[in-house]
Amino acid sequence: MTAAPPPLDPTYQPQPPMAPQDQRLWATLIHLGGILFGFIPALVGYLVLKDRGQFIREHTLEELNFQISYTIYAVAILILSLPTLGIASLLFIVLGPAALIFMIIAAVKANGGEFFRYPLIFRLVK
Repeated sequence: MTAAPPPLDPTYQPQPPMAPQDQRLWATLIHLGGILFGFIPALVGYLVLKDRGQFIREHTLEELNFQISYTIYAVAILILSLPTLGIASLLFIVLGPAALIFMIIAAVKANGGEFFRYPLIFRLVK
């Protein structure tokens, strides 16, 4: 049996798993942070917290995939608005409130310790 290679930084200590209530809190904040800051809270949360517990990993991953999908949909609507003289931009009337509602539902579920799957998103980050 071979030993694991020594870490590059001898002072590095892996972070311990988070308590379940802390994971719920951070998952809730990341879902709600998407309302104001887009994909940034999900990306930072995923990169920093993904190894601190399965619950937080699943929620940050789901929120990051949702934010990426939302951006793709918004860009597609903008591109479709050009040849349709802005008529396609009326889809923002549906996309914006739907995204807001889904993020609030996901935050409430995360706060309750449940998982929420966003509908109609691309699961690009695994």
